[in-house]
Amino acid sequence: MAQSYESTRNFELKAAASEVVLKGIADDGGLFVMRDLGERKVTINSLPGKTYMEIAEIVLSILLDDFSKDKIKECVRKAYTDKFSAKEITPVAKVGENYVTELFHGPTSAFKDVALSILPHLMTASYDMNKMTGEIIILTATSGDTGKAALEGFKDVKGTKVVVFYPEGGVSKVQEVQMSTQEGENTFVCAIKCNFDDAQTGVKNIFTNEKFNKEMAARNKFLSSANSINIGRLVPQIAYYFYTYKKLIEKEAVKIGDKVNFAVPTGNFGNILAGYYAKMLGLPINKLICASNENNVLYDFINTGVYNKNRELHRTISPSMDILVSSNLERLLYYLSGKDNERVKDYMEKLNTGGQYEITDEMAEKLREDFYGGCVYKEDAQQTIKKVYEEYGYLIDTHTAVAYKTLEDYKINTKDETVSVVLSTASPFKFARSVYESLYGRTNVDEFALMEELSQKTKVSIPDNLKYIKNKKIRHSEVCTVNEMESFVVKASNELINEVKND
Repeated sequence: MAQSYESTRNFELKAAASEVVLKGIADDGGLFVMRDLGERKVTINSLPGKTYMEIAEIVLSILLDDFSKDKIKECVRKAYTDKFSAKEITPVAKVGENYVTELFHGPTSAFKDVALSILPHLMTASYDMNKMTGEIIILTATSGDTGKAALEGFKDVKGTKVVVFYPEGGVSKVQEVQMSTQEGENTFVCAIKCNFDDAQTGVKNIFTNEKFNKEMAARNKFLSSANSINIGRLVPQIAYYFYTYKKLIEKEAVKIGDKVNFAVPTGNFGNILAGYYAKMLGLPINKLICASNENNVLYDFINTGVYNKNRELHRTISPSMDILVSSNLERLLYYLSGKDNERVKDYMEKLNTGGQYEITDEMAEKLREDFYGGCVYKEDAQQTIKKVYEEYGYLIDTHTAVAYKTLEDYKINTKDETVSVVLSTASPFKFARSVYESLYGRTNVDEFALMEELSQKTKVSIPDNLKYIKNKKIRHSEVCTVNEMESFVVKASNELINEVKND
């Protein structure tokens, strides 16, 4: 197997793509990156006429280079055939002067479905390719959407258990109920008395705890991740950037080779990093517009070159972006630094010990060539939801509103007239209260009744997966501290599973 991947922090820690999908994170705590990324390109003029699945196969074949084309095709077909409510998987709509790529038509109504529908199949294939035996324990920290999408994706997949941690009180009511009612013999959920950053750090610490991993391995159990620190989560997201461009060509919004902008609601930096990867693979992107909420650590970083997490974490109406440690930024630093593993390691050590680091002027210049940083606070996000609905009859969620407003601000500030796309990351019904109150004012109505009322008033249908969750049985109600996370993982790994279906 070609060992195309290495740790961001040590070029000697190498692995094949299938090994990386299984491991999730490198032994030194670094993230796996492809050193030769960009040497092979996607042929842009071949995109028109292709389906989403065909484009996904092209992208995955480049980045998962030890998978056979037949195996990738099989994984793609299993992931996307009849699993999404939209035939196109990620349709593109014209909204005002901009375009919106709708990433919320999957089984849990969030953009994470695009990657987490295929990750279990990639992982199962990797398991077989590496002749593994034993059980894979999928560990996931979530700020809301990843947890449910991971639970749904890995539900009853043979040879796996999926353990999800989320910050107590740090997700929307709908997101919490989605997770707490999750079915599947191999699913485990725990609320943690902390914020998302602490939960994510806790998961990373478990991955890099050598003693704990040895004890698990002795019991033939191995840890992996469904967070975007796993390259198997990140790579599938690249496909919808290319698919969007293909749709713009077909809509005659752009000609082949014309540049486009993408505005992306950003927290952990995975979604927008997929756009950066798409650009390296040949997609003509002008600017990747990084949209932050009140937790504007990325806005500051892009504009100053200083990453500083030493600030209060705000709980906002866009909770999936309530993050101060954007894990995937480490991969970008690797490429901005000219693949300097030692420098990346130094930055991560500074972040870990002092909470901040500063990149070089040369790196900051490269960063701003590709990225623009903006931030939008609650009132502006609410006004944007109202404006977009009243002017265009189009309903957006709170995260999409942050990106839409950031794009508008970018256009005013730069006078850039490039065709622009907003990535819409979740159904507005996942954040029904915030969306409803943005349109109609404060209300004391129950969250689930609000869904119905929002649907009736806007004539927008509630996704089937959200329509009936209020009647589902609560199956997961455990709460723990960060220090108890390992114990919860051990407890979950010891659970006997009755009849788990074959994948």
